[in-house]
Amino acid sequence: MARKTVLVTGASRGIGKAIAVKFAKKGYNVAISCVHSRDRLLQTQKEIQSYQVPCLAYMGDMGNMKCCEEWFEQVKKQFGGADVLVNNAGIAYIGLLQDMSSDDWEKMLHVNLTSVFNCCKLAIPYMVRQKQGKIVNISSVWGVAGASCEAAYSATKGGINALTKALAKELAPSGIQVNAVACGAIDTEMNQWLEEEELISLVDEIPAGRLGRAEEVADLVYHLSYKDSYLTGQVIGLDGGWI
Repeated sequence: MARKTVLVTGASRGIGKAIAVKFAKKGYNVAISCVHSRDRLLQTQKEIQSYQVPCLAYMGDMGNMKCCEEWFEQVKKQFGGADVLVNNAGIAYIGLLQDMSSDDWEKMLHVNLTSVFNCCKLAIPYMVRQKQGKIVNISSVWGVAGASCEAAYSATKGGINALTKALAKELAPSGIQVNAVACGAIDTEMNQWLEEEELISLVDEIPAGRLGRAEEVADLVYHLSYKDSYLTGQVIGLDGGWI
């Protein structure tokens, strides 16, 4: 049986890295990307290769279609195409909407939402030819509930949730499933700006009594990619009962 291939964006650290390593452990070909942290991306590549699977690492902006096309062309040459696409790349912005610049708004849309469009657009033709495929979008509980001082971030994640549901309907006849994982507070560098008191207060709000782990997100993403061919168009919360 031919080895399948997974593509993971924003995979130099945190949730993206955990997802890429999870698939490597399961014997997948792995293609990873990030836009800034070359050293970390190469460290992730080395870790993935330690599981005796090939790993293609690409530095580039997935919100830029030319970069995205270049990455997918490399994937095509090395692996044939993507059996699983995990759209994980994203950035956060904390602050009042009235204080947010137009440039910051455009950057948020570019990184968090346009990258998902670009990667889905390029992944779909191969999946349609194969009559199977999995797309998993990493979203947030704020895309469902909205968060004060994170209006732009919430808007992009809400856009991802809507895109997930619509694209799932579009692709279901072709045997392709599209789902999203709406993450709660996950213990990654994205949350390390919190002061100790703020972190304690946050944990107190979570019924599970702790932050989630990146490895738990990876486990769910793998499950969605490996099984449940009838499960599609869903935004699945992973938040310890928080929202």
